[in-house]
Amino acid sequence: MSTVACQNSRFAAHSSRAMDTRTAPIRQRLTDLRLVMHRHGVAALLVPSADPHLSEYLPERWQGRQRFSGFTGSMGTLVVTPDAALVFADSRYWSQAEAELAGTGAALVRIPTAVATHHIDWLASQVAPGATVAADGAVLGLAAAQQLRDALSARGVALRTDLDLLDEAWPDRPGLPAAPVYEHLPPQAAVARPAKLAQLRAAMAERGVSHHLVSTVDDIAWITNLRGSDVEYNPVFLAHLLLDAQGGTLFVGEGKISADLAARLHADGLVLAPYAQARAALAALPAGAVLLLDPRRVTLGLRQAVPAGVKVIEALNPSVPAKSRKTPTEIAFVREAMALDGAAMCRFYAWLETALGHAAISELTIDERLSAERAKQPGFVSLSFSTIAGFNANGAMPHYRALPESHAQISTPEGLVAEGLLLIDSGAQYLGGTTDITRVWPIGTPTAAQKADYTRVLRGTIALSRTRFPAGTLAPHLDAIARAPLWEAGLDYGHGTGHGVGYFLNVHEGPQTIARAIPDPAMAMQPGMITSIEPGLYRPGRWGVRIENLVHNVSVGCPDEFGEYLAFETLTLCPIDTRCIEPALLHEDERQWLNGYHAEVRRRIAPHVNGDALAWLEQRTQAI
Repeated sequence: MSTVACQNSRFAAHSSRAMDTRTAPIRQRLTDLRLVMHRHGVAALLVPSADPHLSEYLPERWQGRQRFSGFTGSMGTLVVTPDAALVFADSRYWSQAEAELAGTGAALVRIPTAVATHHIDWLASQVAPGATVAADGAVLGLAAAQQLRDALSARGVALRTDLDLLDEAWPDRPGLPAAPVYEHLPPQAAVARPAKLAQLRAAMAERGVSHHLVSTVDDIAWITNLRGSDVEYNPVFLAHLLLDAQGGTLFVGEGKISADLAARLHADGLVLAPYAQARAALAALPAGAVLLLDPRRVTLGLRQAVPAGVKVIEALNPSVPAKSRKTPTEIAFVREAMALDGAAMCRFYAWLETALGHAAISELTIDERLSAERAKQPGFVSLSFSTIAGFNANGAMPHYRALPESHAQISTPEGLVAEGLLLIDSGAQYLGGTTDITRVWPIGTPTAAQKADYTRVLRGTIALSRTRFPAGTLAPHLDAIARAPLWEAGLDYGHGTGHGVGYFLNVHEGPQTIARAIPDPAMAMQPGMITSIEPGLYRPGRWGVRIENLVHNVSVGCPDEFGEYLAFETLTLCPIDTRCIEPALLHEDERQWLNGYHAEVRRRIAPHVNGDALAWLEQRTQAI
């Protein structure tokens, strides 16, 4: 055997052992889960990516889909039968899922969008009539449960929602998070808690309801001006809130709220109760009560606790649109946070360009150094999501995350490892706002193909950024504007163009979403909303491009004939690299927009940086 063959043989054996070490526990967990299913007479188990609050990011206790499949993406649905384990995931996760599921006994089913219902169709077609499908009603959304029940009943398949089979198959399952809850205080908390409660009660009165149940943790945090750390990256805490015409009850873990804070809440009409008592409180509602709940934001388990004598009105939580419309004072704090965030990025990127080829730099190094720069800024609380630093092929996976056991090396002290494109999607939580930004940087000299892709994505970002539109336009209707420059070349991307962003809250916030989604009246664009603009283009196995800014809806006048119009104020402050631009593809008006943006970035960030960071800022914001 040759030396190379011998080395390859040893590498293959090592890789096989490493994979077996990673995947063997998952295969055993699936075996254990199937034994539990058999004991309960369950033919198929549905495991959604959800907790009792239908959160996007989950406390460890409810990460069942990850534990029993190995797939770590933030969205996806697991279906387990005696013969199959399938993870249904959209295009953002396909490459990641295929790699993580390899050898686990679970397989990927590719679906077109995050809201697709292919798992329901699969269950309806594959489970035999008379058999039973199980799903834990405590984490199954009310609207999703009705859709699932309708599809299964039409095929003669029963649905059980009273079982938590994961508990039996997960002996060391984590308990509830115990981190303390704290108050978001003025001046950043610009609207006082009593004012928000009064606003909600006015909305309740308009609908003629006596009670209102809120389970989504970001809504509860916004209503109460409280924050926590129960969910990674999002400053929220697990709780349910039941309001009535005079007061309300906050169901939260015991010991999480101090006596002083509890007294302040009590003064505002909110009393505390143990987290587990929310169902009992609903069951105790008096006959004749009228309860408002949001079917997309409440679980089936909570809905089933409501007595038959209580009238239920299903409608959007009033806090959702209220939370999405930031006040002028809040927007002022967001602008301040953006300048601080931009300064941190300038310091990081100045270091990166100097260190490339002279220091050991990997995707992990980028995450560590950029996070450290942000942590130095006043008002910094945490990152707003796990940093995506993807070099070349890794950048083609929209939700890629570098791990110690799997990441790309970019530079060594002796020089660059390879040339290509480095995509960095990152953000932070500040007391005065939430940031989310994506930039792409050339490592070495970009190729003509990379420049063409980059320029078309940039043109999509610019096209939507400078759009004006009538107030009330449904956000999905704006999606095609960002895609048009890519469509011209027969190109596209599989994710949405933009998502709402919270105010020191969730980095993904509704109701607006700029995507190829079915429009909903709640998605109407209104003044004060903050939304991302992030078109992309991905070449699997080669590179990815995404350019993302956050924008603010501002009113630009109300002509008598046509009503109020909105425009986007770009909030994000960080240079967009011009070395990757193909000048022949950039139109003159687009060039002017970019030069104007860079002039504003330089003006706003320069007071916050000096030395190498200031020199880098000035160089990267030169007009083209």
